[in-house]
Amino acid sequence: MPATDAVLTQILAQLEAMQIQQQTMQAKLDSLSAGATKHNEDPLEPRSDHDRRSNNLGGSSTPSTPTSPTSNENAGQGGEAGGAISAIAVAAASLAAAPSGTRVPLSSSAPQVSVPSTKHTTTSDKERERLLYPGRVNLTTYPDQHGILPHPLNWGATDPKTRGPVICSRLPSSIKHRNALGAHSGSYSIYRALSIAMGALSPTHKPDYALTEPPVTIPPQPSWYDPHKIVSFDPWGHLVPQVFNEEIEKLGLDVRPSIAVTKAHIKLSELDDAAKRGDLQVDGKLVLESAPLRNEDGSVRSDVSPGIEVAVSKAAVEPVWYLPGVAERFGISESLLRRALFEDTGGMYPELITRPDIKVFLPPIGNFTVYIFGNPEYVSDESKELTLRVHDECNGSDVFGSDICTCKPYLIYAIEECIRGAQRGGVGVVVYFRKEGRALGEVTKYLVYNLRKRGGDSADRYFKSTELIAGVKDMRFQALMPDVLHWLGIKKVDRMVSMSDMKYDAVVKSGIPILVRYDIPDHLIPPDSRVEIDAKIAAGYFSSGRKITEADLVKTVGRTWEETEH
Repeated sequence: MPATDAVLTQILAQLEAMQIQQQTMQAKLDSLSAGATKHNEDPLEPRSDHDRRSNNLGGSSTPSTPTSPTSNENAGQGGEAGGAISAIAVAAASLAAAPSGTRVPLSSSAPQVSVPSTKHTTTSDKERERLLYPGRVNLTTYPDQHGILPHPLNWGATDPKTRGPVICSRLPSSIKHRNALGAHSGSYSIYRALSIAMGALSPTHKPDYALTEPPVTIPPQPSWYDPHKIVSFDPWGHLVPQVFNEEIEKLGLDVRPSIAVTKAHIKLSELDDAAKRGDLQVDGKLVLESAPLRNEDGSVRSDVSPGIEVAVSKAAVEPVWYLPGVAERFGISESLLRRALFEDTGGMYPELITRPDIKVFLPPIGNFTVYIFGNPEYVSDESKELTLRVHDECNGSDVFGSDICTCKPYLIYAIEECIRGAQRGGVGVVVYFRKEGRALGEVTKYLVYNLRKRGGDSADRYFKSTELIAGVKDMRFQALMPDVLHWLGIKKVDRMVSMSDMKYDAVVKSGIPILVRYDIPDHLIPPDSRVEIDAKIAAGYFSSGRKITEADLVKTVGRTWEETEH
């Protein structure tokens, strides 16, 4: 029969009482841990390699004595309290379906609170698990749940204090104030979790952001205050330690930068070759001569040119999605976006469904990097010539020089154009996105390579081969790409080095005009990648050269495995 309000009220009251009891025991635990002798190992502090090896082998470096009566007593209380909470939570969950019911989060296990012995030198994984995660497993939360009070976050507000910090941490100091789902560092968040589990990292480590402020100024732009212009990352992400210092230091909230800006020199053998040919000039400011090469004995080699290096400013940007804006970009509803993100990641983030009040999501995907050639202040100056390359990652070509595609030669050509543009008094920008294999992934890409080389690698089959494996020829969807250009304050692009209509259309539709487009010169195209280029031109990609029809594509054939000795 339907649950009455009185029954639900009673259940909630008992839950709150048990939660208070649990918090009290946790406070006692913290007090005991803080007063432990200096010979004790803190189970939450990083462990030595020896301790981890011993633990993994199921052994201990030194024998341990039984825990003290105080420890057992507190552990017993924790178990009883946790069992009661768990039982009540399950009962409440079963009543939640009633018309007048109030939803209560499910619990998968009771909290286990224990106190480390004063004579322990190592702890078991089970003990560490109980100390790392003393409460029950919270599979999800709800907006109207007791104690839930997200820190205000107003995307697109005109100043950072009104906008508010992005908080996604589940640490005790922040969990009830979270206003974002997901985790910092994108796909690297998994490595952080492993480091904590292995004892290499304390989950409560507090970063010291002193001296980490950007050496290059990326100042606020009007686009930062427009909730429709930047929706895929936090425009204040590089200024977090400065503008949200009060939230970090006084309120104790776990707020982290999602952008880092720095300076560097880059050195590429292809740029050395360009300088030798005279295509790049050493100016002592942007393009510099490299330090002399040395022999094994330390003496300077006079027979070999050291080449050049290029001074750049660069920014690494992690994804932070404002879900209403992302949904708008793709022309779908926010509810459909949330459901797809939940279902097709194996249910990784249930709160995408249960917390519609939280509008920000940090997805577990790769980041992107911005390289600026020349004076960064010129990027937002419309009077300066701006050269742009938006490049999607291709590890096989960019790093290892695979000749089946034009990714590396196109990237190098764009860098050279950015340098030459900067030396003429303008500025160059290269944005490098982690979208390997057209965002299909490297495994899918290699499977397509196998199919192409076995099935006849002709240009007319280029996109069909990808669709046979992946079901779609491209998943890069450039709708979010222009955000970084608005973050930088770019108002026009004088020269865009790209053949992609998707990239061109996305930039122009976002309100940034492009004056001239450049495709890759023919002499830079490796023979085996002619298949890719001809297929793209026939499919409608931009080309300033000859036009290619579908009938021409059968004549463009790539190298077979049999033609090369492996």
